Amino acid sequence: MGEESKIEKAGSSPLGERWKGAVVYFVGIGGIGMSAIARFFHSKGVKVSGYDKTPTTLTRELETSGIAVHYEDNVELIPKDAELVVYTPAIPKEHKELLYYQQHGYKVVKRSDVLQMITESSFNICIAGTHGKTTITTMVAHLLRDSGYGCNAFLGGISVNYGTNFWPQDPASTSGSDGRDICVIEADEYDRSFLKLNPDIAIITSMDADHLDIYGTAEAVEQGFIDFSKKVKPGGLLVRQFGLKRGKELKADRHITYSLQNESADVYAANIRMMNGSYEFDVMMSARTPSEKDNMLDNVRLNMGGMHNVENVIAAIAVASSLEIENSKIKAAVASFRGVKRRFEYIVKNDKIVFIDDYAHHPEELRALITGAMTLFKQKKCTVIFQPHLYTRTRDQADGFAEVLDMADEVILLPIYPARELPVEGVSSEMILSKMKNEHKRVMTKEELAGWVKNDFVKHANKEFGEVLITCGAGDIDTLVAPVKAILDKEI
Repeated sequence: MGEESKIEKAGSSPLGERWKGAVVYFVGIGGIGMSAIARFFHSKGVKVSGYDKTPTTLTRELETSGIAVHYEDNVELIPKDAELVVYTPAIPKEHKELLYYQQHGYKVVKRSDVLQMITESSFNICIAGTHGKTTITTMVAHLLRDSGYGCNAFLGGISVNYGTNFWPQDPASTSGSDGRDICVIEADEYDRSFLKLNPDIAIITSMDADHLDIYGTAEAVEQGFIDFSKKVKPGGLLVRQFGLKRGKELKADRHITYSLQNESADVYAANIRMMNGSYEFDVMMSARTPSEKDNMLDNVRLNMGGMHNVENVIAAIAVASSLEIENSKIKAAVASFRGVKRRFEYIVKNDKIVFIDDYAHHPEELRALITGAMTLFKQKKCTVIFQPHLYTRTRDQADGFAEVLDMADEVILLPIYPARELPVEGVSSEMILSKMKNEHKRVMTKEELAGWVKNDFVKHANKEFGEVLITCGAGDIDTLVAPVKAILDKEI
């Protein structure tokens, strides 16, 4: 509270070194983005605590690390000496703890405001887009860390390599020895949060219609990304997917394009080979100025499923190359990348069953997921279990969901996960089901699913070619992964 707090004084210090001893409280600390910032503050010696609605794997990890978390909306449990209160827009406006802080003169800010504070004096690599940003952010951060270049990472998912969504920069890293703080940040378009960031390097992966409850129209979403591109610092670099609608309106002093295989892009993959759920390919990088030379990385190996992830790593490689990281180090880092939790994550992978879990919750993300799985495992039957996320997204994208889910051999829909929303009349999973042409479809509760896996899926599994089972969605469908895996391990 007050203008002269440690938090207020810290603006000019390198990544908040002067914040040691401050008190920061998080309302919604268990969110993936919130917990990353909580971990950052904790690493700087800040006294961190927070509230969340229910215990999760993330909140338990925070507690294990020494961060106090409680699960009751109770003003008696909050620190009254908090110098900064951070909240997520997913928290209801009538939340008692949040209202207390707002009504008693505390400094209360959104997560995006804190990211702005943290990164105002650092070299920032910000990854934005309606699809792929979590995977690419994690890839970029891994390439920098594994190569010894170093970075602070603020991720929107859990890195499988490191088991966390945040890590600090090693002072002994190449960039650290130069005295530079490097931040790799997932730039979230929800609530226009990414407009508070100032990238030195920005990636834009896609600008599809999403979060229409915030933006209203697809055109407004696109404009949001155009505005984000204008935030790139003078002399900075924009890396954008080749062929983006309105892509030429994206602004930056320098820009390059990337693509899966389009040779008109500045960076693209060639000679892609698929091998047992992994890919090998060459990366072609065109010279963009007379002083540069064409560059090629041959026989790059990505041990992660989904052709869309080959394109994702092309973007990450473009960033690493722009930082002049050696090709041999880039290739080694890509080969050692183990993926992101819930991004084409192999839960079970053998000749009989391939069980994949993924965060996909938009039609285009589902298209990439299903296409990737069916391409890698062509002879296996593909069953998709999908939990729609948000009533408004289901209403706005029902036709797209139906079209994409029809690609699978069989589809199970779970009830809509509401997250921050109240029910919308007439909107349910049956809306998607009614638009699907696939005859092998049904709506099922989470409670019914375990019985279906054991009594239907397992008993009728294709013994000759095997099965692909996919769970996907941004809600709490991930809580079903462990029990489903247990059944598969026992029965197949």
